[in-house]
Amino acid sequence: MKAFLVGLLFLIAASVLITLGCLLFPIFLLLGLLLRIVFVIAFGFFAIWLLGKLIIFIWEKLKQNEDKKH
Repeated sequence: MKAFLVGLLFLIAASVLITLGCLLFPIFLLLGLLLRIVFVIAFGFFAIWLLGKLIIFIWEKLKQNEDKKH
């Protein structure tokens, strides 16, 4: 009898979790899309920041070379 109750409890818990998963599926899709958009925007900001750092670094190196010549 104990094994039957454990099996029944497992089936009920699994069906509840499956039902929740099916109901939350559209939300998971929207969150995945939103997360993708956030990552693309964050990567864009990071790339722009990195480009700015590279330009500043090259500019300072060119200034140092120019000062050494004079």
